[in-house]
Amino acid sequence: MDKVVGLKCLRCSAPYSRDHFAEDCPACRSIAPSNLVVAYRSLPRLSPPKASGDGGLWRYDELLPVDRRHAVSLGEGGSPLLALDRIGSKLGIGQLLAKDETRNPTWSFKDRLASVAISVAKYMGARIIVSSSTGNAGAAAAAYAAKAGLPCIIFTTGGAAGPLLVQMRAYGAIVLAVASKADRWTLMQHAVRQYGWFPTSPFFGPVVGSNPYGIEGYKTLAYEIVESMDWQVPDYCVVPVCYGDALIGMCRGFEDMRALGWTNKVPRLVAAEIYGSLGAALRDGTDVPGDMPLTHETVAKSTSATRSTFQALAAIRTSAGKAITVSNDGIMRWQKMLGEDEGLYVEPASAGALAAVEQLRARNEIGSSDTVVALLTASGLKDTAASAAMQGDLIPVPPDLDSARTILEHINEMPDAFRAASRTAERS
Repeated sequence: MDKVVGLKCLRCSAPYSRDHFAEDCPACRSIAPSNLVVAYRSLPRLSPPKASGDGGLWRYDELLPVDRRHAVSLGEGGSPLLALDRIGSKLGIGQLLAKDETRNPTWSFKDRLASVAISVAKYMGARIIVSSSTGNAGAAAAAYAAKAGLPCIIFTTGGAAGPLLVQMRAYGAIVLAVASKADRWTLMQHAVRQYGWFPTSPFFGPVVGSNPYGIEGYKTLAYEIVESMDWQVPDYCVVPVCYGDALIGMCRGFEDMRALGWTNKVPRLVAAEIYGSLGAALRDGTDVPGDMPLTHETVAKSTSATRSTFQALAAIRTSAGKAITVSNDGIMRWQKMLGEDEGLYVEPASAGALAAVEQLRARNEIGSSDTVVALLTASGLKDTAASAAMQGDLIPVPPDLDSARTILEHINEMPDAFRAASRTAERS
């Protein structure tokens, strides 16, 4: 970590030591709570990397806090950038692409954060990894802690999806279910402050973001997107957002490439959010996203915060981007469409990115000739409840083989009509 000078406030640039990673900026706390970012000695002089058989995150280690020889890795990164041709045609967008993060080792984009954060933790001599999570962040922390040979404690609540809890425990994590979100933060804060446990996730409020070293891992999303596009920059990148970790990480990655001369611009970053705190802050011109009312239960559990962060606002403003509020109906419709039209089954939050694209295209803010990249954050198998509820019962096949063959004959003659009828039955 010789390349790291320390940390600095994203908002006011106040400098802090390298071990200040479990804190926010005291200077901004009473005005607009802000997360810290990693401050490097200088940006190395680098040429764009050449294609290689090793397509993982750590091929960009010169732009990360630790070198690859200290990496705790499970082969994360290098996820494909897929063309969504059918959906793009329906929306009237010339080039609609998806960065498919379901291909990571624990099937979510959180592996990028966990790999870098826990690599730094091991380098710094951390004893225990801790996370506060109901989902992907906890699963990723558990997996990478296991790879590092470190114990992992995860504070969660009763509302967490069953498959995610099973996944966390499969990696050997100690999962503690507490009564409320506030309780888990109180207990995690005690463990970080009193015992020196290394946090990968937020653990105090108001939330400013996750571990700043881990957020650096999200820079590689930007690097990979542009490399996959032969060093061209998309016009828009649309990201499902809770606290904006990926959004600010991608923004820093795009800024790196512009500073290195690899590219000449930063794309407009769009936050697909659930309750609208970023949109309200942008309208009001404030640095403090407000705590929005919990108007409904969202199907997108991993982006369910009613209040986002300054770092998300900073990324949107830096890139002249936008915040778009998406609904349950829009999310589930696009989850279904991604599956049926493109063969991609993603968690509900991921589908929020396409719901935001649809709104921007309807307003003609995204043009027909624009290139748009949507971040698909995690696999649909992480939380199947919402999509299972929409599917209804399986089509029964009678035990009488002649009757069964009749059904097959109908399907063979009119597969599209049969599928349409099946969809109608599901919706009812």
